Amino acid sequence: MKRIILTFSFAFAGLFAADAQMRLTLDEAVDIALSENPTVKVADMEVERYDYVRRQTWGTLLPQLSASGSYSRSIVKSEMRGGISFGADNTFAVQGDLTLPLFAPAVYRTLKLNDTQRAAAVEAARASRIDLVAEVKKAFYNILLAEQSLVVLRESEATVRRTVDDTKLQYDNGLASEYDLLTAEVQLSNLQPTILQTENSIRLAKLMLKMYLSIPEEVDIEVEGELDALREEVLAGTDGLSTDVSENSGLRTLELQQELLQRQLRTANAGRLPSLAAFGTATYTGNDMEPFMGLGGGDNAKYFWTHPISIGVQLSVPIFAGLTKMNKAREIRNQIAQISLQRTYARRQVDVQVRSSLNDLLTARETMYAQERTVEQARKAYHISDTRYRAGAGTILELNTAQLARTQAQLNYSQAIYDYLTAKAEYDRIVGREK
Repeated sequence: MKRIILTFSFAFAGLFAADAQMRLTLDEAVDIALSENPTVKVADMEVERYDYVRRQTWGTLLPQLSASGSYSRSIVKSEMRGGISFGADNTFAVQGDLTLPLFAPAVYRTLKLNDTQRAAAVEAARASRIDLVAEVKKAFYNILLAEQSLVVLRESEATVRRTVDDTKLQYDNGLASEYDLLTAEVQLSNLQPTILQTENSIRLAKLMLKMYLSIPEEVDIEVEGELDALREEVLAGTDGLSTDVSENSGLRTLELQQELLQRQLRTANAGRLPSLAAFGTATYTGNDMEPFMGLGGGDNAKYFWTHPISIGVQLSVPIFAGLTKMNKAREIRNQIAQISLQRTYARRQVDVQVRSSLNDLLTARETMYAQERTVEQARKAYHISDTRYRAGAGTILELNTAQLARTQAQLNYSQAIYDYLTAKAEYDRIVGREK
């Protein structure tokens, strides 16, 4: 982990040093992506958000205390016959209210609903990590394939260039025809577009990997490893493979969605149950009433203060709400039926996907075996053609054909390894493996 942190810090140093370079292994690339990719960060924040949602729900079961204050000034007071007025010119009031839920079934069901919502968010975060790991692996393997292909093409270019030089020397000495020289030069020229295209694909593949790892484009990255060196991983990779998709994130998400709807149905039904709450109220009021009928304590006691306190319980019983609750329950049952159908169909799709992925794995492995033999045969054929051509017994056409066959066999061999590794990454994604 320390190496990863240092490596990642060195990557950002590339913003200030043009020649800075970052070297990555596959494991380091995956770890950096899981810690720095915005998609994973957002998914983790969503899990944290549902923690706060549950705390909000739990807070409704705690005592609720509020305070309020008011002031009023009488412009016209009530009067009786004879000019006698009632009321105060100025009134000050402070009131405190305390409520405590004693029985709130809807809140209890909502708490369980929040637990399921959080579980769904956790699964969504896991799905984000699984998808990200698969994409990072594919991008990493894509770089290895492009670099390996470039090596093969460069070797082929060097071999063809040597053939061009030898043919030109023979042509200058009258031992080779102009046709042979032109054919060799054309073959060399034909390699250039392919080499340029491969170099382009390396740059694009690195940009893609930088995007997954949230590394600035200015930082130069190099991947460690060679595609052909992963042959042993291909051979051992088919051990322990199965069609078990119980950990598939898509299926688990649908299961949680169905459970979430069932919780919503219970919460909606709980809205039909009575609820009980305790309450308390304390008020402190002051009126500047003039002395009247002995009230107010005389001219020196201008304000008349009262401070009533009351407590009680309140029972709320839902009786009729315009059929909204019944129709809400019907709506949720309809959604549950939809999710059930989706789960059944999704399970069939995933079963097909995992079998297709296993078939791709086995096909790629067998293709690799076949290409291994083809590479050896193509190398031997080229060696024979090269010897015959230099001895004057073969033609430039034979040599070119053998050279192309050898290059294509090497490229196909690397492609077979790449196909297996990407199929394995896709298989891991389908069965729900995070790394």
